[in-house]
Amino acid sequence: MAFRQALQLAACGLAGGSAAVLFSAVAVGKPRAGGDAEPRVVEPPAWTGAARPGPGVWDPNWDRREPLSLVNLRKRSLEPGEEELASRLDHYKAKATRHIFLIRHSQYHVDASLEKDRTLTPLGREQAELTGLRLASLGLKFNKIVHSSMTRAVETTDIISKHLPGVCRVSTDLLREGAPIEPDPPVSHWKPEAVQYYEDGARIEAAFRNYIHRADAKQQEDSYEIFICHANVIRYIVCRALQFPPEGWLRLSLNNGSITHLVVRPDGRVALRALGDTGFMPPDKISRS
Repeated sequence: MAFRQALQLAACGLAGGSAAVLFSAVAVGKPRAGGDAEPRVVEPPAWTGAARPGPGVWDPNWDRREPLSLVNLRKRSLEPGEEELASRLDHYKAKATRHIFLIRHSQYHVDASLEKDRTLTPLGREQAELTGLRLASLGLKFNKIVHSSMTRAVETTDIISKHLPGVCRVSTDLLREGAPIEPDPPVSHWKPEAVQYYEDGARIEAAFRNYIHRADAKQQEDSYEIFICHANVIRYIVCRALQFPPEGWLRLSLNNGSITHLVVRPDGRVALRALGDTGFMPPDKISRS
């Protein structure tokens, strides 16, 4: 059932080059005599569409919003002239820059058996206050806060929001914590069931496609958006946005309450301005649990 749901999600919006990411998530190497696994090489299914660019090659249409590709999807029976084509391209061309702030939730009670009881610790509440103060000090006009529906993310959002009055909040299940893709190299201390990669991986990839992209062509001014979620989700999103191998997400480390800043330009180019910044916190307030 989980595999069928993953296929349905992929067919509804994950088709394309990164769909191969979903299927490579659960690839398992063949054990050698010594017990190690051979490097995993998985070809994407035929229905995923065009092949992914090779290593080191930037895909300008990574978010499927490259103007020329949008025009081609709406071809008329007659080929347009150069002037008409230029006009149509301009119609689909983004004009604004998106600033995306990815915030990891603050420290929480990890030993609680139920998710609803995994509330913030006293230190975690202090961390959220410091993060809220830091965001407010930037002097930016934030457009919205999108947050995970998990308890620790909701409580972090409650505290941060007090420092950003008037900024609307939106809750989503897409940003909940999970296992995005099997990490490479593997680690011994974290080995979820393979089915989690199918279930969580499809959802987290859907979150990436839904929230991380160049601005809509109708957007006239630069936007500043906050996403409050989880370490695995943020690390996967950063790898995907920069077109780094997503299997490397676990090589990154994020502190609680940290700020990661991605910039998506109108031409689709992406820059990472900050990764897991907690320089605004005193050393005794920093944690990673």
